[in-house]
Amino acid sequence: MKRLMLAAAVVTVTGTAAAQARPPMQHEYATVNGIKLHYVRAGQGELVLFMHGFPEFWYAWKDQLADLGQTYLAVAPDLRGFGLSDKPPAVDDYRAANVIEDIRALAASLNGGRPFVLVGHDWGGAIAWGFAMRYPKLLKKLIIINAPHPGVFSRELRENPAQQRASGYMLFFRSPQAEATLSANDFAPMISFFNGLKAKGKFTAQDEAAYREAYRQPGALTGGLNYYRASRIGPPGPSSQDTIVAGTPVADFSVKVPTMVIWGEKDEALLTGNLIGLEAFVSDLTIRRIAEGTHWVIHEYPEEISRLIREFVARR
Repeated sequence: MKRLMLAAAVVTVTGTAAAQARPPMQHEYATVNGIKLHYVRAGQGELVLFMHGFPEFWYAWKDQLADLGQTYLAVAPDLRGFGLSDKPPAVDDYRAANVIEDIRALAASLNGGRPFVLVGHDWGGAIAWGFAMRYPKLLKKLIIINAPHPGVFSRELRENPAQQRASGYMLFFRSPQAEATLSANDFAPMISFFNGLKAKGKFTAQDEAAYREAYRQPGALTGGLNYYRASRIGPPGPSSQDTIVAGTPVADFSVKVPTMVIWGEKDEALLTGNLIGLEAFVSDLTIRRIAEGTHWVIHEYPEEISRLIREFVARR
């Protein structure tokens, strides 16, 4: 019953997208790369695929699905480990290479293997960077929102004390205590991540109910935390297992897909230093800064995000 309720969550969209005829959102499943992924689709035409981060699920993109779905086939999956998608048990099941293959297979099932537009935020953005490096010919455009390029993030974790402090939470997320702490009082600590949005009227009671239900799915919290455990990315820590991304030559991290990076400059977890030197890795780069945006910029400025995506996708 809960699974049905989550899949049938009512979506409310404000602003110009609501004033226009919105395409219906359809909840579907696809078996890809040995697992079942739940996804939501709206519209038809060229594929624009959205990937969420932690601690979110497909619903994070509800406004973009409503807006972009008027012109494109807009699709937002629950990544493996989240929401209604399968949650493999092993930590290594959440290595980036596995998630990249999920997305490649899902996109192929939706558009027959034709090039598409990939959009990612937070962990979804990290996976999107890796996808573009591995499968550049499968992408028409890449859009990253507050997710650092691995080459730049490697430098920031090694050399920037402010980013090291800001990333300290990653060490906790990898710890054995993380599940018990974050699930306390019906996931109150998870909901607290959005307190700033609540204060701005950008995270409603309906949103909170949808997120709590997503967190209650068996294995969902561990699935999300396993992205941190599998990557072992983080700042230097007290344990020898607290590693950072190793330095890698620029050529290994090069992105040859036309790329737009949107960055909320008040992100307290991923600092603006992650934009410095990005052009060394990305041959065709557009950066759009949102001065008052935080890490949750897609919720704070949904119409602006949709507008930037639409303009970039249409650009020849």
